[in-house]
Amino acid sequence: SLSNMGLEDQIIIDFGLVNQADYYSSIVFRGYIRSVGEPVLSGGRYDHLLKDFGYDVPAIGFAFNVDLLSLNILKKLDDTYSAERANTHLRIALTKGRLEEDAVDLFRAMGLVDGPLLKKGRKLLLTLPGGEIDIVFAKAADVITYVEHGACDLGIVGMDTIMESGGTFYEVLNLGFGKCKFVLAAPKGSEIKNGFKIKRIATKYPKVAGDYFEDQGMDVEIIKIEGSVELAPLLTLADAIVDIMETGSTLKANGLVVLQEIQDLSARLIVNEASMKFKKREIDGLIQGIEKELGVRYAAD
Repeated sequence: SLSNMGLEDQIIIDFGLVNQADYYSSIVFRGYIRSVGEPVLSGGRYDHLLKDFGYDVPAIGFAFNVDLLSLNILKKLDDTYSAERANTHLRIALTKGRLEEDAVDLFRAMGLVDGPLLKKGRKLLLTLPGGEIDIVFAKAADVITYVEHGACDLGIVGMDTIMESGGTFYEVLNLGFGKCKFVLAAPKGSEIKNGFKIKRIATKYPKVAGDYFEDQGMDVEIIKIEGSVELAPLLTLADAIVDIMETGSTLKANGLVVLQEIQDLSARLIVNEASMKFKKREIDGLIQGIEKELGVRYAAD
């Protein structure tokens, strides 16, 4: 067994681990290496799969991701790659803008941030005092990409982006800031859920909107808008919109009213799967520090 080989410290039991392939009948497992943020090995037990091929026996199997293994080899051959730095530093991706400001305020209260971060200028990557935490500044969807693929260990991103983009990572904390809502809004007097006409819905979040109307049993046409969604009903491009709302002032200024509040939203802390295993002590320490500071804030409120 692996324990007899002295590898028990490398084994982690994770009851939250699932595999999307429905033929697995029992234990599933994944294998990681430190320099790659995604599983390089995946497998499990499938007692009934071979019966479909005329050979009814229990089985267990796995597969290696050769591309990721090759990437690991290339990293080790790269003179600029520092395995020691990669294994000890925490790299945190922050969503640019309002969430970035709130995250910096949180880190400042924890004693992690001083002047240089607040005067970062156009820098997109910098190291906090002490040299143990790197900060990356990115757009919301990119934060998820960097965390999912292991370029960053942790990320702070809005729940709206998580709901729209999805991804494979651990969502570990509701940070409580960046609060807003997903809403369905339309011009006053609109009857979105009545009539036989297929309604047009403008949104920056086609997945969220599609999931909502599917749950409502409504057949709608989703129109993706990149800019000001509130403009679509004014130009008769859409009958209604699905968007995030903080105060509702923009909706009101453009003659729109909220028909339905879909989901409360706030910033979340997400963690890369491999990092949670290889850097568990460092990540747990950071999470505990954040939880402590959030506890102080909630108590003050």
